Amino acid sequence: MSELKRHMGLFHLTMYGVGMIIGAGIYVLIGEAVLFAGNSVWISFLLGMIAAVFAGLSYSELTALFPKAAAEYTFVKHAFKNNFLAFIIGWLTAITSMITAATVSLGFGGYFTQFIDLPITVSAILLIGVLSVVNFIGIKESAWANTIFAIITIGGLALIIFLGMSSETTEPIDYFQNPNGMTGIILAFILIFFAFIGFEDMANIAEEVKRPQKTLPRAIILAVVISGIIYILVSLSVVRVINWEELGRSAAPLADVAKRSLGIQGNIILSGIALFATASTVLITLVAGSRMLYGMANHKSIPVFLGKIHSKTKTPWIAVIVISITSIVFAFTGDIVVVANITVFAVVITFAMINLSVIILRYTESKLERPFRVPCNIGRFPVLPLIGLGVMVYMTIQFEMEIMLVGLVIVSIGALLYVIFNRKSFRSE
Repeated sequence: MSELKRHMGLFHLTMYGVGMIIGAGIYVLIGEAVLFAGNSVWISFLLGMIAAVFAGLSYSELTALFPKAAAEYTFVKHAFKNNFLAFIIGWLTAITSMITAATVSLGFGGYFTQFIDLPITVSAILLIGVLSVVNFIGIKESAWANTIFAIITIGGLALIIFLGMSSETTEPIDYFQNPNGMTGIILAFILIFFAFIGFEDMANIAEEVKRPQKTLPRAIILAVVISGIIYILVSLSVVRVINWEELGRSAAPLADVAKRSLGIQGNIILSGIALFATASTVLITLVAGSRMLYGMANHKSIPVFLGKIHSKTKTPWIAVIVISITSIVFAFTGDIVVVANITVFAVVITFAMINLSVIILRYTESKLERPFRVPCNIGRFPVLPLIGLGVMVYMTIQFEMEIMLVGLVIVSIGALLYVIFNRKSFRSE
């Protein structure tokens, strides 16, 4: 079987991660978050960054140890020596990529209607189609496209930060003003954690990264920290321009902030930038999802034809097509807030398993060379992954019952597919 080609260095990979993290989430969910946390929403973003750093450190150690596509699948399989658990984690990663791509593409369609009168669903499907072609052409082209998207997206947030910090307020802003106390901060933290999702997908393109053992850990941590700092600055800025109660009622909060400061031109500028933000998110989720299917096919956990590499583009072209078609199907329905919570629920389960995998592998594979190790250890035992595991477990029990039930249904579907694809189910290697 042909191998993937290594194109990406530290800069492109970091921008790839930043572009994935800073996507649709901040442009859509910050309005919902301030309803929970008020002016103190910045604390929720700080908590989100800390939780993401814990997971990012664990991903860094594991990606340096096993720089392969289908990262989560590979990590869990090595840690638990169990194909079923590995398959479920790989399934959760792939399905959330499809759902996220579909839902964010609908967000793109909503912004696109401000420029061209085209049905939202049609715009979403066209976006998925175009970006699937980019995904098929190659990772180098995808990386360049995403780097451009990321720079434009960050530029939009930089504009919001500038407008907010330079805004004259009639009275001092109380950045600790909060209508719901600590409960509101926690609820906002769980919701906006969707805005931090993305760095984990960097691990799924490990086979297309130059010197992955060193490049991946650095890029993951850089992407999380850069994104977190930008988010915190944005959350401090927006409440200086618009009262948090009014901001919470807005369907396009950042565009409204720009409109309040710059007039209708500001709204047009931010809406345009939001198109790049959503497109960036869709592109990377399509890339990551296809690489997950490719890696699982290589492990023969799903039909092996999904792992076929195109002779010219060196991309997993069948997996690209499957992810594209499935995302288009999901694009016919979806609410971004509900799907954000479903996605976060699935990701929280995955992150919990990743943190646990670091702990287990420290003892079961202690002799393996680790180019990167999570800091703060007691002997072999890594303290930070344990804290990260605790945070993920806490987040899991905070979800509404409906979201948890949907998550369990997704897991159940994955279990059924495992039985179908693996006649000798529940076997261990």
